Amino acid sequence: MVAARAGDGAAYEQLLRELDRWLRAYYARRLPYPAAEDARQEALLAIHAKRHTYSASKPFGAWLAAIARYKWIDRLREASRNSELSLHEEIAIEGHEGAAISAAALDQLLGQLKPAQERVIRLVKLNGLSIAHASGATGQSAALVKINIHRGLKKLAALIS
Repeated sequence: MVAARAGDGAAYEQLLRELDRWLRAYYARRLPYPAAEDARQEALLAIHAKRHTYSASKPFGAWLAAIARYKWIDRLREASRNSELSLHEEIAIEGHEGAAISAAALDQLLGQLKPAQERVIRLVKLNGLSIAHASGATGQSAALVKINIHRGLKKLAALIS
């Protein structure tokens, strides 16, 4: 950060790459994927806008964590505001029992997997992330993500049968 603030463009690019990787992992553990992506982008913008407030005599990690935490709290507040939807009588509610039961059954089955397997299956198979993005979000190598998906799906098949 010190070199980037001094005008070193290469240092700033490297800093942004490392911040992006760290923020992806930070938010992936705390928020669902779409909210995590929004929070990551907002945090990167805030870091860019507030980089002049960083003091080189203070730990960079604490400064970064404070910004990341504030953006996480903002996302949680926004989610709680949006969850208060008014329901009108004309909203159709029939036919959702099967989907709700299936979702609950899937959650129960995924809960029987190892946490690393459950996580990558949710990210890749349910949320549609690429192997590379799941790798970045979990800190697992791309090969390990593939292995965990394969082993997790194999165990799910065994549990179902």
